[in-house]
Amino acid sequence: MSICQPRWCRSVAGKARRKIKIGTVYPATINLLPAFLARIGRKYPDIELHIMSGSTNDLIRGLENGQINLGFIRPVENIGSLRFFSIAHERYLLAVEKKSALLARSEIGIEDLQGEKIISFSSQNLSFTERYFAEKFEEHDLAKSVAYTCDDTFSLVSLVSAGLGIGFAPEWTLDLPNRNFELRKVRGVDFRIGLGVAWSKDDPTAVRDDIIDIARSLVRAGW
Repeated sequence: MSICQPRWCRSVAGKARRKIKIGTVYPATINLLPAFLARIGRKYPDIELHIMSGSTNDLIRGLENGQINLGFIRPVENIGSLRFFSIAHERYLLAVEKKSALLARSEIGIEDLQGEKIISFSSQNLSFTERYFAEKFEEHDLAKSVAYTCDDTFSLVSLVSAGLGIGFAPEWTLDLPNRNFELRKVRGVDFRIGLGVAWSKDDPTAVRDDIIDIARSLVRAGW
């Protein structure tokens, strides 16, 4: 990733030009980022923007070491000295391969998953998501049905699309092209994951002007 030093760069015309480096997780890249960039562009038409994508952990490290000024990330339990506010939440639903007999049911309960091969996120990550589903599987005697594990959502839906099992995925996966799965609500499972903005209170680029207020406006707009 290119880094501009100092934070205020010289434009061709010799005027001070603002540069902001933004990091996003994939769901924010396709859903929140366009609206945010449009607002930034209207208010600061001469601003220079640099966008990078990565995992929440990667972006937190980028914020801490000054590589990025603003990060659209998932919430974490310990965000250290960074600041964070939530913008949106989305549900986790059951991802089912399109030819699965489960799709013929008018309603799916968690007890209906008995006998199915389950694809789960690795419990070693210990995030909100992994902990919730690990406990839910234990509660309903489904832990023994976990046949495959993975570390990210793309891997999970790939395994589901291959017909190897079922797994819980966030709603944004419905926007993936050429998907070979459907999402279904499961009775007994009610989990939502957040998405928000993080920044360092010591970063003058993030707190200057009203960059954070522009991000907050996404909440008011109903994103």
